[in-house]
Formats: sequence, C-alpha cells, structure tokens
Amino acid sequence: MSVWNPLRLRDLAGIGLLKDESSAITALEYLPTELFPPLFMEAFYGSHRETLKAMVQAWPFVRLPLGGLMGGLMQMSHVETLQAMLDGLDVLLAQRVHPRCKLRVLDLRMTGQDFWSMWSGSNVHVSLDSLRAPVPEGSSETGHPFAPLEVFIELCLSDGTLDGFLTYLMSWVEQRIGSIHLCCKKLRIFSVPTENTQKILSMIQLDCIQEVEVICNWHPSTFSMFAALLGQMSNVQRCLMSASEEQEQQVVVQFTSQFLRLQHLRDLHLESSFFLEGCLDQLLRYLTTPLDNFAVTHCLVTGSDLMHLSQCPNISRSKGLNLGGVTLTDFNPELLQVLLEKVAVTLQDLDLNQCGITDTQLESVLPALSLCSQLRSINLCGNLLSVAVMGRMLRRTTRLPSLCQAFYPAPQESYSSQGLPLKERLANIRAELLEILRDLGLPRTIWLNSIPCAPYVYNEYAHLEFIEYTPF
Repeated sequence: MSVWNPLRLRDLAGIGLLKDESSAITALEYLPTELFPPLFMEAFYGSHRETLKAMVQAWPFVRLPLGGLMGGLMQMSHVETLQAMLDGLDVLLAQRVHPRCKLRVLDLRMTGQDFWSMWSGSNVHVSLDSLRAPVPEGSSETGHPFAPLEVFIELCLSDGTLDGFLTYLMSWVEQRIGSIHLCCKKLRIFSVPTENTQKILSMIQLDCIQEVEVICNWHPSTFSMFAALLGQMSNVQRCLMSASEEQEQQVVVQFTSQFLRLQHLRDLHLESSFFLEGCLDQLLRYLTTPLDNFAVTHCLVTGSDLMHLSQCPNISRSKGLNLGGVTLTDFNPELLQVLLEKVAVTLQDLDLNQCGITDTQLESVLPALSLCSQLRSINLCGNLLSVAVMGRMLRRTTRLPSLCQAFYPAPQESYSSQGLPLKERLANIRAELLEILRDLGLPRTIWLNSIPCAPYVYNEYAHLEFIEYTPF
C-alpha cells in the first residue's frame, strides 16, 4: 500500500510563484528570510536560472552551501546553473553592497546537506540565528562588507583534463582575482603537474589548505616548485607525500626546510620517499610542533635516521607511529626500543608491518612495548616471528588495558622449507595461541595472517583470521 505524501502549502506556494519568474524576482524584496532556502531549492531543481541569479544577489545568510545541492563539482549538468548564479554574483560584486544580501562564502564542496535538510522540513531544531552568524572558516576579514567573496571548493588534480564545471569556475575566478578568494581545505594531487595544475595552484589561497596529499614521481625541478608552494600552506595540519623519484641534495634541503613554516602540522606521512635516506634528521630538525601522528613507510632509512627519530622531541608525544615497509632487520633493536620508550606515554597505534623484524629484535623491545599503556592497536604482519616469541608477546602485552587490535603474521613454523603454507600446522598453531589466551584469562581477540611474508606483494589485511577468547 503506497503512502500519500502531499506537498505542503509552502511548497505549493513556491511552485506557483516560480511559474512567473518576473513575479518571483519582484517578490524577493518582501520574501521572509525563512522562505529563501525552500524557494531556492525549487528554483534550483526546476532550472529557473533568472530567479537563482536574483536570489544570489539577495541571499540573507552568510554562507550559500551550493555544493550540497549540486552533489560536487563533477556534475556537468549543473554548468549552466552555476553560470547563472555566478552572473548574479558579478552584479553583487559590482554593487559592493546590497540592502539585504549577507553572502560572504560560496561553498561548492559536498557539504551543507544539513542546511537544506532543515529547510525541507526533516530537521526543525536548527536555530535561524546559527545560520545567520558569520562562519570563521576563511580569512579573518570575511565579515567586512568590502572583503573578497570566499569560494570553497574540493580539489583533486589528476592526469585527466579538467571537467567543464571546474574549467568554467577557474576562468571566472581568474578574471575576478581581486574580488574572489578561492579556498580549498583539502588538496590532493595524483599527477605530474601540467600548466593547468600550476595555474590552479597559483589561484588558490594556499594558507586556507589544511590537508595536502601528493602522490607523484616528479622531476627535481617540479618537486622544487612544489616545495616552495608547500611552505606557503602555513595552516596545513595533515601532510601526506609519496614520492619515489630520487632527488638532488639541494632539492631535499629545499623540501625539508619548508616544514619550518608549517606551525600547525599535526599529522605527517612520508611514503616511498627514497630521497630521505640519510637525511631524515634534516626534516626532523625543521618540525616546529609536536606531531599527533608520524609515518615513514616503504622508505629507505639508515641507523642514523632511526637514532635521530628516537631523539626528536616533536615525536615524543605522538599517538600514532607507522614504520610499515621500513626494513629493520639489520638494525640494532636498541634504536627501536629507545623510540618506543620515548612515545610510551601517549602511543595508541603502532604499525611495524613488513619491517623484517626478527625474534631477537622483538624480544628486545618487549619491555618497552609493555610500557605503552595507551596502546590500542599494533600491526606486526609481514615479519619473521616464531610461535614462542608470539606467545611471549601476548603475555607481555596482556596488561595493556586499551589494546583491542593486534595483527600478527602466521608464525614461521606454519610454512614448509619451500615457504608453502601448511594448513594443518597453522590450525595447530591457532589452537596453541588460543590456549595462551585462555591461560591469561582475559577477553582478547588477535588477528593472524595466513600467507607468507612478501613485502610489496600483498595486502596484509586480505588474509586475516581472528582468534578470540571470551571467558564466561
């Protein structure tokens, strides 16, 4: 049986008003503030572009979360609608002041659904005052009547050409660069920068970026160009860099020195960064703030690099430490022991996946590991460990109150001399480990990887089996 949901009187009034766009535009002068969003939605989905153009000029809120209606910048069908609204903004920018308009932020990100949901009737508990209040997301001058209009977008720059929506928007911003601040909180680059990429980066307010993610294989000159831009991203909180191309020493120095300017950095992840081998101390020297999370993964590092890492004061309060894919087999285990002791008070997540750690090394760091009272998860997959050492590991960490995720490799004994998995032997090992958990008498779940160690070949999470003990 179908449920009949009749349109509300307000919706019917909006539909009726939009049948004559000239009348709708005239009525905006007298339209109550609370009726603007529902009428705007009706005009948007009905493609009443002249009405939208006029409504933008009289928008009674600080923010227009347009991306929440458009579904992001990739919707080609909205290019003409965007053009109409930007034409309306042109009139607004030329007038500089409007008797009713409070618009300071045009948000084209996929956010703002709560705003539109509230005005569509699904959430009636949002106060009108909270929607009128300025949003301190961009520059401190946003509330000034002559301040540039802030346009927020999401940017993911890849090898493909720019879509029509973004191409039109960038052209519009470029012609009004003095009146528009183009803002992007999260920047992702998955390509070799083209002329278009560099042009877009030159138009963005770099100090608005809070997260930057770059996966690249750049020529030294390109990397040098980006290093200079990174230094201008002064409000970056999270930075992920994955670069496999070896760089000249001069470029390494230029890149690492930029971190001196990143005084809000909290999360740093460097992946496949071969150029950091023997130079990690340069990067650590330029860190100006304590990091919540630090990751150096699939990188070549030296014993000197690990020593400097264990001595870095801005790593000592980290909650997350990830050395996945960093080969530690030939290193003195004391270096890792000192590092763990350094972060023991705050460490919550430790990833030592595919590090080639041996039994002797793990046993050496167990005392330091047992001091990590806040530890929630540990990943030891991809290491060469025996059943005996894994048992000792379970016993030494059983008193860590927050430890809820532990990932282990299938022990060495579960493989033949040719490296083939022995299913029956692995089943017996599972039973041995479960018995250890029973002896400990505490509820515990561990995850066991069932395939051989093979760095860079497999996803360590794809073949996990859990062993769980729950006392009655």
